[in-house]
Amino acid sequence: MLHGKIGSDAFLDRDVDLYFHDNYYGFSSAANTLKYVNYLKNDRRDYDAIIQKCEDKAADVLAKDLAELVGVYGPLTVCGIPRSKREDLYHPAKMGLKRAIRKAVMMSPDLYDGVDYIIRHTNTRCTHRSYWGHGGDGEGPRRGLMRDTCKISADVAGKNIVLVDDIYTAGVGIDEDGVQALLDAGAKSVIMYTFGCTASRGYRKCA
Repeated sequence: MLHGKIGSDAFLDRDVDLYFHDNYYGFSSAANTLKYVNYLKNDRRDYDAIIQKCEDKAADVLAKDLAELVGVYGPLTVCGIPRSKREDLYHPAKMGLKRAIRKAVMMSPDLYDGVDYIIRHTNTRCTHRSYWGHGGDGEGPRRGLMRDTCKISADVAGKNIVLVDDIYTAGVGIDEDGVQALLDAGAKSVIMYTFGCTASRGYRKCA
């Protein structure tokens, strides 16, 4: 697991720690070690043995990495960045990452399930698909977007939280806005964990 920082910016009032499993070079890259994460969020693939295998792989990777974080920070409540649209609009096959997070939490007595602490109620634009003109309806990233488009449980108050997403890409702002939303809702502390950190397409490499 690698460690970096997300700096304060227009989305976020403070610097936060970022932990990620590997650098991400794009789905088609020969260096891509994170295809199992890509498959979990691919809207065009049916639920089959490939998806199940990827879900289990993601859960195992996350459980091991979170165990390291517990060793540094102590017990943590685990939340996830929600998908861009309301959850009821997705086929269950497309919620594999959320299930993987929950499976990982169940593997440790020092992790607490906060997977449903953030629930999307209003659609937003899917940023990675917007590059090809298929981002869908809703707003794109801005400060306060998660606060305005999600129900955030009052149970985040006073908690030490690790916020999980698939890929962190500097300059997009979704993860920064998610961290800020939890802090604004009263979280005691928030660190960010992603499976990958974008290291291509002109974005800075995390290390």
